[in-house]
Amino acid sequence: MKLDELRKLFLKYFESQGHRVVSSSSLVPRHDPTLLFTNAGMVQFKDYFLGVKESEFKTAASVQLCMRAGGKHNDLENVGETGRHLTLFEMLGNFSFGDYFKEKAIHYAWDFVIKALKLPKENLRISVHKKDKETYDIWHKKIGIDKKHIVRHGDEQNFWQMADTGPCGYCTEIYYDWGLKSKGSCGKQTCSVGGCPEDCDRYTEIWNLVFMQYDRSQDGKLLPLPKPSVDTGMGLERIAAVLQGVSSIYDIDLFKSLISKIEQVVGCFYGRGRDNDISIRVIADHIRSISFLIAEGVLPSNEGRGYVLRRIIRRAVRHGKKLGCSRPFLYKLVGPLSELMAKPYPQLKEQKPFIEKVIHAEEERFLETLERGLQLLSAEILKLQKAQKKMIPGETVYKLYDTFGFPLDLIVVIAHEKKLSLDQKGFEKYMEKQRARARAEWKGSGEKKLNPIYQKLAQKIKSGFLGYETTTTKARLEAIIEDGQVVKRLTFAKGTENVELIFDQTPFYGEGGGQVGDTGIIKIGGVEIKIKDTQKPFPDLIVHIVESIKGCPPQGNARLIEEKKTAELSVDVRRRRDIMLNHTATHMLHHALQALLGEHVRQAGSLVAPDRLRFDFTHFSPLTSREIKNIEDFMNERIRLNDPVTATVMSYKEAREVGAIALFGEKYGQTVRVLQIGDYSTELCGGTHLTGTGEIRLFKIISETALGAGVRRLEAL
Repeated sequence: MKLDELRKLFLKYFESQGHRVVSSSSLVPRHDPTLLFTNAGMVQFKDYFLGVKESEFKTAASVQLCMRAGGKHNDLENVGETGRHLTLFEMLGNFSFGDYFKEKAIHYAWDFVIKALKLPKENLRISVHKKDKETYDIWHKKIGIDKKHIVRHGDEQNFWQMADTGPCGYCTEIYYDWGLKSKGSCGKQTCSVGGCPEDCDRYTEIWNLVFMQYDRSQDGKLLPLPKPSVDTGMGLERIAAVLQGVSSIYDIDLFKSLISKIEQVVGCFYGRGRDNDISIRVIADHIRSISFLIAEGVLPSNEGRGYVLRRIIRRAVRHGKKLGCSRPFLYKLVGPLSELMAKPYPQLKEQKPFIEKVIHAEEERFLETLERGLQLLSAEILKLQKAQKKMIPGETVYKLYDTFGFPLDLIVVIAHEKKLSLDQKGFEKYMEKQRARARAEWKGSGEKKLNPIYQKLAQKIKSGFLGYETTTTKARLEAIIEDGQVVKRLTFAKGTENVELIFDQTPFYGEGGGQVGDTGIIKIGGVEIKIKDTQKPFPDLIVHIVESIKGCPPQGNARLIEEKKTAELSVDVRRRRDIMLNHTATHMLHHALQALLGEHVRQAGSLVAPDRLRFDFTHFSPLTSREIKNIEDFMNERIRLNDPVTATVMSYKEAREVGAIALFGEKYGQTVRVLQIGDYSTELCGGTHLTGTGEIRLFKIISETALGAGVRRLEAL
């Protein structure tokens, strides 16, 4: 069964069982400081598991793109060395949000692998947590699995958590046993599921069923989730290998085709030796990761996600160099990859020219870096020869490896030619320090962590947003936060520092999608409260941040404001209008850049403020004065024509069918708001906008700068 057929079969099976089929979310999880990349199918459903957001459906199924090349789950160093590890893979998953739990989840899994996939029962093995008797009994007593085919492990193997905090719980896994005498087996009788001392490929883990029972807090405590749920994950490439009768994922249909293209590009053939094969496997895996990350807006840099991307590119180039490639070659593989995966992931084909440019530029830069490293190594060797020393210091080897990306075996070859050895122990000492730093640094995306109190409030308060229809309303005060803690009332004695208010409904827009939060006035209990900002830490939780409070409480009553009181909320209308001018102009600018510079242009960030707009976009060269004038002329002509601006609420599927642009990294529900400007701009957007472009009056670019490799920034009024 081919990969494309398997995707369809999985989704069709669970759709027939009443599950909602949900599209893969971005590899770049936004507004989640615990993660660098989407590393599991459940990431886009995290708020549902926590009870923070109410799901429109109780059960779901998806094929999720996942990345494990940085952070808690990191398979980068294993890629190429084994036949089962990838940095980027597709995860088949079915989910229950407080609907079914262990027994039904196990039934679905067994039914699918036995009846739909027709896998032989005698080749399947099960692992459970040693404390999870309930799951053990379901497998043994209800499914009928022989005791000798069920193994028990501890937390490391059968307790799953997405990150250091968040949803977690016991898990049970299904393995495929290739047999003691199979090609990838170590051949030892001591080999067991999840416990082979040789870490061989006899057993392939094909499905992991996670039972979400707990939420791990910052202090490590396991708190019961409001609704126990199910999150399962089955690696598409791994199960395809089993169905296609191959023990290595690099022998499945997709990789066989990709490796054939790699052979043509690098001039080396697969199956001609272990080292050769490892390099080709690394390149095959890495070109997928690289292409998908760039397609989603990640660009090479020296920090965060960009650093991981740069590291993957350089690792692939190193292996290309081992195969004899001394010139850029990776970018030539984007076309073949996009042809192979365009059906489920059209973004690869749409952004092929841009992906190629980014990779080619990074390859050239790295090859120059390698050249500088060679000069450093030559100088070091000359120095050692003059001093009549025979060993290259560990610090020098580490610098060549880490800073210049020198393959270690290349250093060994050069040293051997010069009759020198390497200080291997010294090198390992520096490497261990680097690993320790990496473990300390990869805590997540680097985004500011939310106050945990918001999560608790989001489970019980839903703030209705009325700002599309009105800028004033009456609302009930649902919560007061003072100094990061919920309080019942606020008094004069405590002052007004660090105070936030949450209402059952509000016309105030919470910052999001590049648009800044609203300001304005709230009147309650005889006092006037000035709001300096509005934030939205969760989709349905809008927080008003207090700047000052004026007025006096009733005589003899020290209470200033308290929960459940009715208030009058008024947005600063003039400021809101200025924001709307800039937001509508931002959408027009996105279209103008694509029309005038090329379809490769993608939004890479924005700021919509009352005094200006800022727009970051993917493009490789500075804009000329002529290009800037053309953009301004284009914009001002559309403003003069006063094109209509309309917003329509529809399903996400309908929005994509009408061609609406969905920005990478943003979370979209099943129902979305589509903003249409004239007949040329259609985007998903939850922000506030004008009714006609003529209200903008005039558009002027005030600066154009480089933000990073392949990213430009425009600021305009």
